Order: sequence, then C-alpha cells, then structure tokens
Amino acid sequence: MMAEANQFKDEGNAHFQAGEMDKAIESYSNAIKLCKDKKLSAIIYRNRSACYLKKENYTNAACDASKAIDVDAADIKALFRRCQALEKLGKLDMAFKDVQRCATLEPKNKTFLETLRRLGAEIQSKLKTTFSTDSRVQNMFDILLDEEMEKDKREKAANNLIVLAREDAGAERIFENNGVPLLINMIESGKPEMILASIRTLSGMCTGHKARCINDSLTCSDKRIYGKEEAMVLDASKDLKTILLSLLEMVGSKKVSGHGRDQALNLLTKNVPRKEKNEDHSKTLFTIDHGLKKILKVCGQIPDLPDQLPMTENTQLIASVLLTKLYDDLKCDPERDNFRDVSDEYIKSKFDPKDMDKNIHAINVISGLLQGPFDVGNAMVGRQGVMEMMVALCASDREVDQLVAIEALIHAASKMSRASFIITNGVSLLKDIYKKTKNEKIKIRTLVGLCKLGSSGGDDYSMRQFAEGSTEKLAKQCRKWLCNPQLDTRTRKWAIEGLAYLTNDADVKDDFDKTILYAVACTLVNCTNSYDKKDILPELVQLAKFSKQHVPEQHPKDKKDFIEKRIKRMLKAGVTSALTVMVKADSSILTDQTKEMLSRVFLALSEDVKDRGIIVAQGGGKALIPLALEGTNLGKVKACHALAKIASVSNPEMAFPGERVYEVVRPLVQERYMQDGNDKLKLLVLLCGEDDDLLQIAAAGALAMLTASQKKLCRKLTVV
Repeated sequence: MMAEANQFKDEGNAHFQAGEMDKAIESYSNAIKLCKDKKLSAIIYRNRSACYLKKENYTNAACDASKAIDVDAADIKALFRRCQALEKLGKLDMAFKDVQRCATLEPKNKTFLETLRRLGAEIQSKLKTTFSTDSRVQNMFDILLDEEMEKDKREKAANNLIVLAREDAGAERIFENNGVPLLINMIESGKPEMILASIRTLSGMCTGHKARCINDSLTCSDKRIYGKEEAMVLDASKDLKTILLSLLEMVGSKKVSGHGRDQALNLLTKNVPRKEKNEDHSKTLFTIDHGLKKILKVCGQIPDLPDQLPMTENTQLIASVLLTKLYDDLKCDPERDNFRDVSDEYIKSKFDPKDMDKNIHAINVISGLLQGPFDVGNAMVGRQGVMEMMVALCASDREVDQLVAIEALIHAASKMSRASFIITNGVSLLKDIYKKTKNEKIKIRTLVGLCKLGSSGGDDYSMRQFAEGSTEKLAKQCRKWLCNPQLDTRTRKWAIEGLAYLTNDADVKDDFDKTILYAVACTLVNCTNSYDKKDILPELVQLAKFSKQHVPEQHPKDKKDFIEKRIKRMLKAGVTSALTVMVKADSSILTDQTKEMLSRVFLALSEDVKDRGIIVAQGGGKALIPLALEGTNLGKVKACHALAKIASVSNPEMAFPGERVYEVVRPLVQERYMQDGNDKLKLLVLLCGEDDDLLQIAAAGALAMLTASQKKLCRKLTVV
C-alpha cells in the first residue's frame, strides 16, 4: 500500500512539474486514499495545496494546507501556502498570523518579510476604511431622510451613497448599518430622484454578492468563492415564495412602469423554470397557481384603450415567452391540463356581449398564448365562437377592434384547419380592410394576414389558396415597406414576417433569389472597393481648393493598405467558396448584372500574387470561366483579367481541373479578337488562303471556334 502511495505521489510531482494540475490533483488524491503514514500524508496534502493554488481554488488550497499543518505545526511550506490562500479569500488577519509564524521560523527570508509588511499595511488600511465608512454611511442617510435639507446636498449624498455601494467595504457597511430598510423608505417616499438613488445603491450592493442578491438566491447559480461574506449566505428557501409573490405582484400592478414590468417578467423567465429536467419544479407550479392569471392579464393589454397597464413594445412578447417556459417546464398531463383550465377560465371570464373592450382583451390574451405555448392557444381558438368572434371584430368600425382581431387571425392561421376557416369566412373582409383603411398599422397587419393565408399550403402546389400571381404582388408590397426608411421599425418587422410566410411560394422564391444574389454581390463589391472610381487629377484638386470649392475626401479606411487587409480577411473567411457557389446558381437567378459584380470581386481578390493560390484552392479559377464567357461586356472583361492573373502564376491542371486548355484560353483570345481597331481577325481570314494545308486547317478551325461563341465576330467577319 505504501509503495503504491509513493508511486502516486511521484506521478503527481511529475504532473505538477509538467504544469498538468488536474492530473497532479488526481494522482495526489489517489495517494492520500492509500497512504497510512501521517507524515507522508502531510507532504501529499501540502503538494496538493500547491496544485489548488495554481488552479485558483483557494478554499481547497487552505483546507489541504491546514491538514498538513495539523501533522507538523512548523511545516513552513504549508503555512505559507495557507497564507496565500487566505489572502485571496479576503481573510487578511488569519493570513497575517500564518506569515508571521513563517517569519519567526525563517527570520531572514525576504519573501516572508515582504508579505508580512504588505499584509500589515492592508489590514491597517481596511480598518481605517471600515471605521471611516460607518460614519459616512450614517451621515448620508441622515441627509437623504431630512426633508428640510437643501436639494443640492441631498443629491450629492445620494450620488456618494451609490459610489460607496459599489465598493465591497462600503456595501458591507450599508448592509450592516440597517441600510436596506432605509433604502426601502427612500423608495416609498415616491420622489423620483430618491427612488432612482436607492435602486442604484441596491444594485451596487447586490452585484456579485451571494448573500445580498435576490437573483442569486432564486437560482443558487452563483458558484464563486467569497471571503468572510460566505458565512452570511441567506437560506434562499425561506424567502423564495415571498420573492416570487412580489415579482408576480409587480407583473399585474398599475404602479409599475413598463420597463419595471419587463424586468419582473425577465426575472421570472430566467429563474423559475428548471435548468435541468431532474431538478425540482415547485417554483413553476407555485408561479402558475399564484400568477398565471396576472401574466395572461399582461398579454391581453391593449395600449390604445384607456386604463391599461404601462408597457413597452416588448412587454407582451416577454410575457408570451414566460408562458412558454412555464408550460414546457411541466412534467405531466394533469399539470398541463391545469394550465389550460386556468387559461380557459380566465378567457371565458372576459367575454361579455355588452362590453367590447373585454372581448378584445380576451382575443388579445389568445394572441399571446398563440405566440407562447401554441398548444394552449390553439385549444382556446378551438372553443365555440372564438374564430367567429375574430372574424366579426374585423368588420367592426373601431380601428382598435380591427387591429386586435387581425393580429389574432395571423397567429391563429398557423394550423391548416384554422387557415381554411379564415379563407372561407374572412379573406374578403381582410382585402376590404386593406383597400379602405388609412391606418398604416392596420394595413401592414392585414397584408401579413393575407401573406400567411396565401402560404398556408406550404410548398404543396395543390393547396394553393390564392390566384396565380397574387403572392408575388403581396411580396412586392412587403419589400416596398421593408425598404422604406420612413416607416417605424415595428411596421418594417411586420413586413419581414410577411416575406417569411410568402417565401414558401416557389414564384416568390424565384423572384426573391435574384434580389438576394445581387444584393450579396453588391455588398462584396463595396467591401473590396471594386466599383468604378473616377481618377481625380491633382491639378483639379488644387484648383478646387484655390476657388474654395468642395474637395471630396477619401475615408482613411478606404485607402489601399486597409483594402488589402480587408480582402485578406475575406479570403481567410472563405469568400471564394461563396462566390463559386453563387456562380453555379440557376441561370434565371444569376443575372448579367450579378455576374458583372462577381467578376469585379474576383478581380479585386486576385490582385495580390500571394492570394491567387487560395483562390485556386477554393475553386475560383474554374468559376471564372463562365463569367468570362457570359454577362455584360464589362463583366466579361473583368473576369478575363482575373483569369489571366491566375493563369499566369498557376499550373493549369491545378487551377482549372477537368478543363481543356482551350476552354481556359478561349475567353482570353476572344477578348483580344473582339476589340476594335486590330487586324487579328483579318489575319486569320488571310491565313485560310495560304498554300500550307495544316496552316489552312488551323486558321479555319480558329475562325470556326471564335464565330461559334461570339455573334459579334460573325458580323465583323463580313466586314473584313
């Protein structure tokens, strides 16, 4: 046993020397299990303490060093290692005692003496800060709570308190000197500046501190090691229900601002559902029992109506996300049935034939459920009369009724059966609203509703809902709204959603792909600066300056060295592979203008000789051949230039695999013969009349190949 323990110890020493701390800890741990000798065990614990120090696991380092000291109180290495660990844990007084003992054992050791001096100074500084902070904290609270005090002094005290709360010592003094109840008093004063100061102070106190932070008490997710504060950690289970009830109260309270409500919902979303499925989900069940109706109330709010809860643009969506998280966290069918029953009961209680505001509140709740736990929302839509109510509201004279009903129809149309009902009973209404309404919010939502209904059959052509060409018109309108910078962001988001539905349609895809490819190609042209630029003569610049005219200035990052760096980053990211794929796209999608853009990019990428190998390796050489043969005249010229640059420094068999040399040379040769003002074509015609048979065949073959691919050369041949 002792031999094995020694072997494991030696292995641990070897791993430590190699910097392999995890393996060293494992070897030392195995040695400790086998070792029966106290002195050897103390040495192994001391060694493992060194490993934990390297790993910054200071609690375990101090623990192992203590076990070694228990065997030999004069173990100077163990004493110093415990000192180092305790210092990192913030226990300066205990660390000071250990290093003091080390200095007694080795009074000439400079490291011990320096550490002793430094820790002594730190302890004195901390004591001084602590005693001075106590009086400062009390003085600040006295000023803040004195209503007769001048406003400037109170503001200064509030700011000082915020700064103090961000320091460990200051936060601790506030906490220990009954600061939390005083901060709550400041919040309850109702004065905005006092509320803001107290909230910022609480934020500073809670940040990174396990004992004071509500969020960490909820989740128990903060695993960081603290010093003395670790002993103060609160028992989260005692206050958990109180915290959850407070957050749920905030969710449904009119006194809470929109941003405050968002934060309460976010806290519940982050902390209530389980992180692991094997954990307890009592928090979820508690939240559903005590707060589901309050969350549904938020989903049903309509900002255009009076007496509504304060909300931001995202509040209802955040509430829907919370509902999804809660529903997904349930374990069994009875729990899910209870969720549905509570939701059903709430929605039924809101339907009232005499009160239209209650009805649209109920419909809006269903919209929230459809955006969240869809199964629950779909079940609510299936209740008798709900779909009919939605369609009826579309015909209402009130714009707010139309807005709520159309949004609900959009969310409800996810199921084919629902879409068919709406198509049968409501499409004519939606079209009528779209044509007549002047409210842009209603118009865009109506359009999205029509888009979703038009795509309800997916890519099944037999399930096409609208007449031929209708979906393309809808897509065109969505794109028009999307590209209009004068419209608000929310309206443009709805336009994106409409396009998301419509791109299921093959006709829309076909038209859309052309735009996408061209847009991508334009982006790459801009990034490589391969667009046409006018050369500005220096003389004209001087003349413009002299006459005090505007002189265009180039952005520093558009200069040559920056462009080269940008191109190299793009090549490293694999832009050539992307270009190659785009070149292989369907001919109906890849327009001549797009080909020209791609040619410009290839030419810019191939400027540096060192980069041409990367282009060849990613298939760029072969991709240039079709670009040099087809497209606009300028595009073909650019592609030929790029092709020539690559061919001049590369092995043709590697640069153009599977291609005959003729295929590579043809674009370059054609370009030379197409140029006006040269006699190359005339020379070929004359060579066809030479006596040498082989020369005649070669010239005739060259003419045949050239004229077969270029009609312009056929016309030119008649003139020669």
